[in-house]
Amino acid sequence: MNDRQEKTPTDGDVESWPSDWLRATLGLAALRALEEGASYGYAIIATLAGAGFGTIKGGTLYPLLSRFENAGLITTEWRPGEAGPGRKFFALTDTGRSTLARQRDEWTRFAGVVTDHLTT
Repeated sequence: MNDRQEKTPTDGDVESWPSDWLRATLGLAALRALEEGASYGYAIIATLAGAGFGTIKGGTLYPLLSRFENAGLITTEWRPGEAGPGRKFFALTDTGRSTLARQRDEWTRFAGVVTDHLTT
């Protein structure tokens, strides 16, 4: 396992990726974070941090999720809180799942091209 894979969001020294890299990949990563089921914003942020993306701010994530909702990729639902205020949950639609699958395949091909170019 390399150093990046061993880090957790509590390490305090999680990679700080260039912002343009994060902008380019955050949409795909956010869709992936919802693949296992509905989730709320803070949990999505924690999932992304745990995956090694570093800390994603709500001011970055929520507008993205709003765009996804407008595009029909996700749905939202307010759920009452168990001991506090309710939360807005986000879930993939069928269109969101097919978009994730297509973009995952495209990203894999693109990442291979970039890797080949940088290492040859």
